[in-house]
Amino acid sequence: MAIFAWVLIILLFIIGMIGSVVPVLPGSFAIYAAYFVYGWLISFEPFGWWFWILQTLIVVILIVSDYVVSAMGVKKFGGSKASVWGSTIGLIIGPFVIPAFGLILGPFIGAVIGELIVGASFGNAVKAGIGSVLGFFASTAVKIVLQIIMIILFFIWVF
Repeated sequence: MAIFAWVLIILLFIIGMIGSVVPVLPGSFAIYAAYFVYGWLISFEPFGWWFWILQTLIVVILIVSDYVVSAMGVKKFGGSKASVWGSTIGLIIGPFVIPAFGLILGPFIGAVIGELIVGASFGNAVKAGIGSVLGFFASTAVKIVLQIIMIILFFIWVF
């Protein structure tokens, strides 16, 4: 049973790390679920209140920062709320519409369309699109770092 548990835990960690780049995968929630797999199939004993408080805090920070960092990229390049919304929609839809490059082109196109809808010039819309892509990359970097910290903390508590 322990081998099955560890295989499932590692699989959830891998899904979580892939989810830091692919928005349709559950990312931090997959990593968080791995803790419950460990607890249910092995033991909850290593996890105290501090573990759960710290891990939950990191997940909340991940959720908030994912939106905030991306929005900051758009805003930094002169985008409006319309481009933030367009970028978010493009990030979700992009990978399905443009499989190979949807993660980059989706937020860019979404931000550009969002800006054009509210009457921005094409040049400003493109700047907001560039900001959305840079925001996506920054957000992804933050997610990767925080999720690695979540996994390291797990191993520290378990071993």
